[in-house]
Amino acid sequence: MNKLLTAFALLISINVSLAQTRADSLLLINYRPVSIYKTPMANIKKAAFPVIDMHSHDYAGTPEDVDDWVKRMDKFNIEKTMVLCMPGAKGFDSALAKYGRYPKRFALWCCFDYTGYGTPGWQKHAVEELEKCYKKGAKGVGELGDKGDGEIYSAPVKGYGLHIDDVQMKPLLAKCAELHMPVSIHVAEDEWMYEIPDSTNDGLMNAFIWHVDTMKAGRLGHDALIQSLANAARDNPNTIFIACHYANSCSNLQVLGDMLDKYPNLYADIAARYAEIAPVPRYAAAFIIKHQDKLLYGTDNSPEDRMYLNTFRILESADEHFYEPEMLHYHWALYGLNLPAAVLEKLYRKNAEKILNSYK
Repeated sequence: MNKLLTAFALLISINVSLAQTRADSLLLINYRPVSIYKTPMANIKKAAFPVIDMHSHDYAGTPEDVDDWVKRMDKFNIEKTMVLCMPGAKGFDSALAKYGRYPKRFALWCCFDYTGYGTPGWQKHAVEELEKCYKKGAKGVGELGDKGDGEIYSAPVKGYGLHIDDVQMKPLLAKCAELHMPVSIHVAEDEWMYEIPDSTNDGLMNAFIWHVDTMKAGRLGHDALIQSLANAARDNPNTIFIACHYANSCSNLQVLGDMLDKYPNLYADIAARYAEIAPVPRYAAAFIIKHQDKLLYGTDNSPEDRMYLNTFRILESADEHFYEPEMLHYHWALYGLNLPAAVLEKLYRKNAEKILNSYK
């Protein structure tokens, strides 16, 4: 009997040792959980209402790619897409050549041209370039982008050190108001990108890649960047601002909510933050319902079937505990928000129409 117990104990010890070895060799980057829950799942094929996508980019490489994109839009009930091109007047023509055949399906936006920034007259030049884009058909400005070092998304010249609330931006933003061109701007990043990429980081799957170094001299941190947007909305009340990605305040939506309540000219798109809000469905749904008149549907990803369907599933369904690590790049379990139809319709199109109707 003692020999049997000894052998059994040895077998358990070996199994534990093997299991520990396998656990020690498993890399987080290879973690691909599969839900074990056999809960009801919706099978959404297209958006519940016609959609205006307020945040996409120049993903089409050729005119044929544009044709395919339109077919996909038809398939998923996407009525119109805002293509945030980002180049100034000189780069706007190439985008116009690709998408101009579908004026009812795509609206092109441009960015600011900071050529000569820091020298006398640069603002006059920037305004003139903006007017050129407007006359060619640009319907808005953006996506501008400031992750701490200034507005660096625009081309051909970036605005290093130039934040959206800088007094030097006022002539440009005033011209946007005059031309009824909304300004779409990405400020900051989500909170986990600023935290130390260690075992306590909730976004560890991507924390090393997307880490923001706040020690860089002159770089604004998360809260200062959010405040720069609030300042710009306050100081330019006739200019419509669209804060991209929930103003990168997904971990504390109240920050965005307070700004939406305070500034009538401020909206926010929900593009590319579906995985960030789907782990907290009750919290996120309550926020969207409360601010249903100020939020805009967007994608910000290559127009693929699975991408569109994921956004609809998260917004419309009551699906529970599912994963999309290949597409959404997180280890978090996701949940559908099950938003009411009236809220979905505003999110998908009605709020966008309020802004876009200023073009007419």
